[in-house]
Amino acid sequence: MGRAEKKGPGQDAVDGMLAQWRRERPDLDRSGMAVVLRILLLSGTFAERLKVILAPAGLAPWEYEVLSALRRVGRTGLTPTELCRSTRLTSGAMTHRLDRLEERRLIRRRKRVEDRRSSVVLLTSRGRTLVEGLLAERMDDANACLKALGKAERRELARLLRLVGASLNEPFE
Repeated sequence: MGRAEKKGPGQDAVDGMLAQWRRERPDLDRSGMAVVLRILLLSGTFAERLKVILAPAGLAPWEYEVLSALRRVGRTGLTPTELCRSTRLTSGAMTHRLDRLEERRLIRRRKRVEDRRSSVVLLTSRGRTLVEGLLAERMDDANACLKALGKAERRELARLLRLVGASLNEPFE
């Protein structure tokens, strides 16, 4: 394997990286990196799998993210501000995305009756059909990604990741 550490049975690339750090910097606590590196590698894998699922529909992941957020709330739609919160985007980025989705006739914006200065974003029938066609495949793929875990292990992993995520809602310095 060249200069990389050899992997033993049940080991992955991260184990090799951590062994190298253990050799080079035994004074450092590597336990956090054992988790973070795996999450980063998995994130890339999950992102690539999503692109493969979305490619036949001609959707980019960001487009699916917005359409999915709208589908999750049913036919009530969301304001652009609510969509920003749901997708963790700035209002400028969201405006650009909504313009693109509206051009493709996947969403429409409707003025709110109670406040004509603001709008609600709704899926068009075309957008709803598109996201509905991808939903089962997306859910099936998520389950396939976690096939090594039983249901109880999945719940525990979700609980632990929720704890990590909640602790990171504080500003990063």
